[in-house]
Amino acid sequence: KKRKFQVVVCEGAPHFGGHSMAKSLAEAGIETTVIHDSATFAIMARVNKVILPAHAVLANGGLIAPSGSNMVALAAKQNSVPVVIVTGMFKLCPMYPHEGQDTLNDLVSPSSVVDYSMMSDSVISKVEFINPVHDYLTPNLSNLY
Repeated sequence: KKRKFQVVVCEGAPHFGGHSMAKSLAEAGIETTVIHDSATFAIMARVNKVILPAHAVLANGGLIAPSGSNMVALAAKQNSVPVVIVTGMFKLCPMYPHEGQDTLNDLVSPSSVVDYSMMSDSVISKVEFINPVHDYLTPNLSNLY
């Protein structure tokens, strides 16, 4: 028996990894919808299950996941939607998040967020742009690993 389901993919700005995932799913014949990251909370009421990847699973059950995952998990929790984490056993980490999210994160160039040519503007040059690679998800935000 063939199951019929639809996948909703967040676009994953600023690197837009969701676009390539949606293309792969569509090529496999899976009905796919791409949404803007900021529309996550609005569409969560129509979602049955959230599936997220993890960069690492920490000793306390918390996760280091791609940037934006915390927002998705919070929206899912608010709407009582289960969050399933998909990752390999080799990503289990004995580390605890003692210092909070900031020590567990990498920051990359903000060039994917703002064009460097805009930095000559006197107002924009006073703005600090932060482009984190990962989010920290507390253990209470995921239901299944």
